[in-house]
Amino acid sequence: MNNIDGLIGIARKAGFVIIGGENLASYTKKLYLLIFDKSAGTSLKREMNFLAQKRQIEIIEVENLSKLVGVQNCKAIGIKNKAFSENIKKTIKGE
Repeated sequence: MNNIDGLIGIARKAGFVIIGGENLASYTKKLYLLIFDKSAGTSLKREMNFLAQKRQIEIIEVENLSKLVGVQNCKAIGIKNKAFSENIKKTIKGE
């Protein structure tokens, strides 16, 4: 997990992370990856799945997203940089 929170931390500092379901729903530019917490509510999960299908974005479910991002009660984020999204996917899948 240290690699993932490091990548997300760098991406966040660089301005490549959109935090929160409402922010993701209203964000109109290209997203490359959606990540949501396993403890997210059913309505948020449904909204994120709809958003992922609509925009053809890969979606990943993780535990303790709040700790990874460093924001209390964070349940969903979007990555708007292709390189960071690819690195995060590889790290989560263990490649």
